[in-house]
Amino acid sequence: MNAFVFLATGFEEIEAMATADILLRGGVSVTMVSITGDLVVQGAHGLPVVAEKLFEQVTDFSSADLLVLPGGLPGSDNLQAHPGLRALLVSHDKQGKRIAAICAAPRVLGSLGLLKGKSATCYPGTEPLLTGAIFENAPVVSSGNIITGKGPGFVFEFALKLVESLQGKAKAEEVASGLLLH
Repeated sequence: MNAFVFLATGFEEIEAMATADILLRGGVSVTMVSITGDLVVQGAHGLPVVAEKLFEQVTDFSSADLLVLPGGLPGSDNLQAHPGLRALLVSHDKQGKRIAAICAAPRVLGSLGLLKGKSATCYPGTEPLLTGAIFENAPVVSSGNIITGKGPGFVFEFALKLVESLQGKAKAEEVASGLLLH
């Protein structure tokens, strides 16, 4: 299983790093991808994170089982403004492959029409940007091929749901146990 986590200037550090870490613990191969043109990406709280690849360096995303959008501001706005990422998300969705977004990032999916008729959650105040979605006030919502999370305080539940969707419930429970979450 392969996942790509996209980093834009102003991303929420906890959401990107904890999600990547938990996916790795769950046996998922993770590639951190910068959409900024620089491998070092500044998070919303000033933490610099080094991505493994630039978006332009990944010649083929077809092996991706999961695309992950961390939230944060202006990170989510920067993700939404990247034409290559937007096209990738639409293509991935058309193939029925998994897409995950947390915090403010579900608004990116809403702007692309990917939430139409699907249940979703997001950071409080961004609900109007979930165009076409059926909003659920829940920590994590899985609807079809889309998984959304409410915000940084729910990153463990979000990432474990991603592990479960890719590797099964037993693997997610094993990872949660190792993290002393249950």
